Amino acid sequence: MLRPRIIPCLLVRNKGLVKTVKFDNPKYVGDPINAVKIFNEKEADELIVFDIDATVNGTDPDYAMIRKLAAECRMPLCYGGGIRDMDQVRQIIALGVEKVAISSAAMRNPELIEGIAGEIGSQSVVVVLDVRRSLFGRYEVVTHNGRNGSGLSPWEAARKAESMGAGEIVINSVDRDGEMKGYDLDLAQRIRDSVALPMSVLGGAGSLDDIGRLIETCGVVGAAAGSLFVFKGPYKAVLINYPNTLERQALADRVKSNDRT
Repeated sequence: MLRPRIIPCLLVRNKGLVKTVKFDNPKYVGDPINAVKIFNEKEADELIVFDIDATVNGTDPDYAMIRKLAAECRMPLCYGGGIRDMDQVRQIIALGVEKVAISSAAMRNPELIEGIAGEIGSQSVVVVLDVRRSLFGRYEVVTHNGRNGSGLSPWEAARKAESMGAGEIVINSVDRDGEMKGYDLDLAQRIRDSVALPMSVLGGAGSLDDIGRLIETCGVVGAAAGSLFVFKGPYKAVLINYPNTLERQALADRVKSNDRT
């Protein structure tokens, strides 16, 4: 039986590890390479790294940094940030990265999804949907660190990505980012009901129980988190952490017996 994946998500800005709240006010919290070393020791299921400035600034991916991350990382690595075309994808994959994540490029040029899937394989293309909820309750996919609206609902965007050959969807809640008050379970369930793709959910996890509730709601998904695995305690001291084997097994046991796998 498949089991949920517990996935640390690292945000990188100017080569440093940062954390944001609602995609704003990035706070420096350390060195990403050191964080990767600790997650190696803790045997994390996989790792997501996003360069949060590359797309906004129109710069290329930082290949030197990606090379260092890939060389150090002993778990599957997904990288996103600044990816606009197939040449960049080829370079990133050649450095040892297993998955590339695209967001604004997927909205602007869905054919890029098809191109990556056709050349490298669907398993290597992840579409990230950054989602914001309006005052009227409408969900919309946004890009460029939440600055630009796409006009698309997340379920429309998810179905489009699936039809173009994406291998995975990451749902990232702008409103929950850094809040540590729990995932947007309504959003997660509606996306789960819209597509058959593997799905990971990001934004809002503040405890292992939040991950458990996500698993109980959506079944076998990727439970991704940033703050939860970077901060510790009520005062948010910077301490890289990750659930141990027993805690991970307890989370896996929360998958309902009638869940879709």
